[in-house]
Amino acid sequence: MDHHASGQQSPHSHASHFQWLSFAYQGLTEIPYETILTQTDSLQVLDLSYNLLDDPYWNPALLGRLEKLSTLILDCNNYTSHVKFPYMPSITTVCINKNKINNLPVFVEEIWRKFPNIKILSMMNNEAAPSYFNGGSLTQYIDYRLYVISQLPGLEILDDTEVLEKERAQARKTYRLQQSGHSSRKRKEDSSKKHTPIQKKPSSIIK
Repeated sequence: MDHHASGQQSPHSHASHFQWLSFAYQGLTEIPYETILTQTDSLQVLDLSYNLLDDPYWNPALLGRLEKLSTLILDCNNYTSHVKFPYMPSITTVCINKNKINNLPVFVEEIWRKFPNIKILSMMNNEAAPSYFNGGSLTQYIDYRLYVISQLPGLEILDDTEVLEKERAQARKTYRLQQSGHSSRKRKEDSSKKHTPIQKKPSSIIK
């Protein structure tokens, strides 16, 4: 199957070196690496939106060769919370709107681990990103933003909205308190276990 890509060439390049490639709206079920990997020295923006891509066809080792890639666009595919990305410190923007992401902690941890310099994350119209547009309440939306901001401290834009300093402060406060409360409960549980005598039942004695 032939894949037709549109792209923008590097301004001072005489060879076919592209800074931007788009494979959008092609009904792809796998990533066209044969074309993409010819651009490892120049590619900065890769658009794979509006296709049929899902987790089993994600090959992290190959995409990780794009050392200059800064923007990855995966809107309107079938990726789930368990998608595995390669480690790519060059990435600053990820758009993965309208996929099948329903577990926020799992997905955000993957983003945090693999894209340490991310500044812009857009994941609207996923179940894990509740908003007015997909039936989420205002409280759910605020909680969602605070959680993501707390886990990705370098984030500057979440979805279509700038991250404000007051949100950062609230996110730190909210999730530090939750973690502190959890640790306190755990310490109490451990302490009670230490001071609770273990009574052996006669039937449990091995003769």
